Amino acid sequence: MSTDSVQQTNTLHFLDYWRVIRSRKEIVLAVAILVVLTGTVYTLMLPNIYASHVRIAVSEDAPEINPFAVQENYLSTYNPYFLRTQFEIIQSKPILYEVINRLNLQQQWGKADEKLPREVALKILQNSINVFQQRDTSLIVVNVERDNPDEAAEIANELAEVYRDSRLDLALKDARAAIDKINESLQEQAVRVEEAEQRVQDLREELDIAVVGGEGDIDVGEIRMQQLEGDRLMAQKEMVEKEDLLRILENLDDKDLMERASYITFDQFVMTTIQQIQDIDVQLSSLDADFGPNHPEVKRYSLQKKTLEENLKRHLAALRNGLETEYVIATGKFERLDKVLASVRSETIETQGEKYRPFRKAKEDLDTERFIYNQLKSKHRQEIITLEVPRNPVEIIDVAEPNRRPVSPNLFMNVILSICVGLGAGVGLAYFIEYLDTSIKTADDVERVLGLPVLGLIPQKVRPLIEEGPDSEHAEAYRVLRTNLAFTEGGANRGAFCVLSGGAGEGKSTTVFNLAFVCAQQGEKVLLIDADLRRPVQHTILGVSNRFGLTNVLLRDVPVEEAIKATSVPNLHFLPSGRLPRTSLGVLDPKRIGELIASLKTKYDVVLIDTPPLVGISDSSIIAKEADGAVLVVQYRKYPREMLIKAKQLMESLGVATIGAVLNNINVMRDDYYYYYHSYYSDYYHSSQSEVSADDAV
Repeated sequence: MSTDSVQQTNTLHFLDYWRVIRSRKEIVLAVAILVVLTGTVYTLMLPNIYASHVRIAVSEDAPEINPFAVQENYLSTYNPYFLRTQFEIIQSKPILYEVINRLNLQQQWGKADEKLPREVALKILQNSINVFQQRDTSLIVVNVERDNPDEAAEIANELAEVYRDSRLDLALKDARAAIDKINESLQEQAVRVEEAEQRVQDLREELDIAVVGGEGDIDVGEIRMQQLEGDRLMAQKEMVEKEDLLRILENLDDKDLMERASYITFDQFVMTTIQQIQDIDVQLSSLDADFGPNHPEVKRYSLQKKTLEENLKRHLAALRNGLETEYVIATGKFERLDKVLASVRSETIETQGEKYRPFRKAKEDLDTERFIYNQLKSKHRQEIITLEVPRNPVEIIDVAEPNRRPVSPNLFMNVILSICVGLGAGVGLAYFIEYLDTSIKTADDVERVLGLPVLGLIPQKVRPLIEEGPDSEHAEAYRVLRTNLAFTEGGANRGAFCVLSGGAGEGKSTTVFNLAFVCAQQGEKVLLIDADLRRPVQHTILGVSNRFGLTNVLLRDVPVEEAIKATSVPNLHFLPSGRLPRTSLGVLDPKRIGELIASLKTKYDVVLIDTPPLVGISDSSIIAKEADGAVLVVQYRKYPREMLIKAKQLMESLGVATIGAVLNNINVMRDDYYYYYHSYYSDYYHSSQSEVSADDAV
């Protein structure tokens, strides 16, 4: 299916829905008005309800200043469930019962001297309270609605105070309970510490463990081993230093030793002697340059230098010998300390592995018990101090004040709601009635149910055109009918056509007369036969006598030429029904009717026959069978489809050639399709008449 087809189908569906609403707009409006009136009256009868609200800031339980909180704990984490939990706590029974008791609501809401039951008062209070979070904030709004504005404000404020007091009481109660529990655990832990200390003391005495310190924390063996280890390291250091220095001295000859002595040793004699030698070298250099090597002063300084060098050599030799002796002594000292340390270490490891193990285990248990005791003691003191710090988990931001403007009932909102409900109910009722209504509503229904083409659509409240005049706007609908009839297979040429209907009152007689009228206006020679012998109406429309007519012709009382009468409408002749005799048996003889219609067709262009209804009367079936074709008139929204289907089946069983159907008495103001159809032809007709009048005036 193409997109255009889908869009067209959807549009038709929408128009079908709109058609139902338009066609039953009286029901929709009646139901809507009834619902609006009922809602308005009910709203006016309701008592006024006033609302007051209090805003509170809620935070998790914590002191205003926490002296033990570290800096990173100052940033509180967001808890998405905290506020929702507080909503439920505010509306909990303990809070509401306390409000009822403080305000004595059972007595206030009771009758006379009777107190209202507690559960009933709780239910009323719960229905009056609405707790919600103010948008984009952490504030809680407690809204109270009552029929008294002062009472609503009083309940809202009292509810906030009760909730605040309960939070403070709960926080203090929990803190005191925690302090008591910590104190109890602290006393029990003190006993455990004493027991651990006693066991350590018993093991020390039992195992004869030598320790120093009041608590026995320091072992004498360990102290001795540490001291020996220190002495051994010092001796080893001294030995290594002597050895390195000795090796340096051994690798130097006397000359090198004298030159480097001041860098190797810091002996005062060596350093002084070397300095003196250097000073003499400076003097000799100056004197030798001035006086030469044989000068007495030069010789004297040279002798002093030689003497100093010999003394330095002897001193360095003595120093080397002394260093060797010190190295031997340092080596011996290190070896002795090493042996003693190894012996002490072996003894300490042996004694600690077997003897000290229970003692050390007891010492570890004592340290653990003391750590727990100190932690409990610190926590106990911390909780006591924290308890004394002020805290305010609930802060009342806005106090509730009496609001003199009622919030309920909202007349405007209720009226709008009533209009919506009323329109919805009216539309629903209209669709329900439409569902129950099985009558023909549209031309599509005629084509779908009866399988007949629709030749014409006749609007509502149409009178005979002889009364409305030739310029009637309704005439165009019959002109369309005449044109469609002429283009049908059975109506292309002159002939006789009968106009039928399934039931009485469907506008068949008016339709056949107006069709004859427009045919005569078009210049055709038309004969209108009133074959409805039981309820003839055509003579009343034309204002002629019904004394002689079709019945007399069929009974051969008068010839047909004498029974046919001329009318005031040019080209239109009329054959009345005549008076039906008391014994009508044999009047409608098919042979006579066939001969009559055949003779009349030779004299007139069009013969139109008005017949009685099909269902329940056999006259129309006899006449329709002898005609060239039949046109079925169906009234808009009157008879069920089953009756029309039965009429169609009856015509088919008799072999009546049904040309098409006419949908009659359409309410064009209710149905959009017919409204635009009628408006188009009406406007076109009027505009044409205006142009003709203008041409005539010219």
